[in-house]
Amino acid sequence: MTALSVARLKITLNGVKPPVRRRIEAPLSIRLDRLHLVFQAAMGWTNSHLYEIRARDISWGMPMLDADYDVLNAARARLIDVLEDTGTKTLKYLYDFGDGWEHTVKLERIVDAVPGLSYPILIDAEGRCPPEDCGGPWGYADLLQVLADPNHERHAEMAEWVDTQFDPAAPAIDLHQRAVEALARKWAPKPVGKRKPAK
Repeated sequence: MTALSVARLKITLNGVKPPVRRRIEAPLSIRLDRLHLVFQAAMGWTNSHLYEIRARDISWGMPMLDADYDVLNAARARLIDVLEDTGTKTLKYLYDFGDGWEHTVKLERIVDAVPGLSYPILIDAEGRCPPEDCGGPWGYADLLQVLADPNHERHAEMAEWVDTQFDPAAPAIDLHQRAVEALARKWAPKPVGKRKPAK
């Protein structure tokens, strides 16, 4: 592996139908707090809740002084170190401890970065991300059932809350790609400016 190696990761949202999956490529050197932001952008989440990234029995996230569990600071860990130190190729990503959106993140392969391409990138998307705060996988299944039945007593309410055009099988891939590209631009090394000649 080189400093310019990237990881191809498949992210699967567990417990939902139709399936929601994303494939991204991110630098192996990416910090886990930034990887969390990539997951948010690629999936379509709004980064409104706490998160945790787990490898085997080790967890990273945002350390809280009053937390009842041990979590390491995600800003101080890099993906390559986590993969090497734990010897795993599968991570768990938990978003929103109330709704409990759990994702399985699999390392599919490590490739060389393409010269001139800014990472991270979203390369594939399947399925639409559920709406925030809909009650986790069980609440989402209930929501889809209500939306599919125009005669359901809560249909009008839920259709107004979500969007009458909500299609769970159709990801907004252009929107997600732009969100991931915005992160790549934000994190790209800044060119060193030329010195102004002394007067």
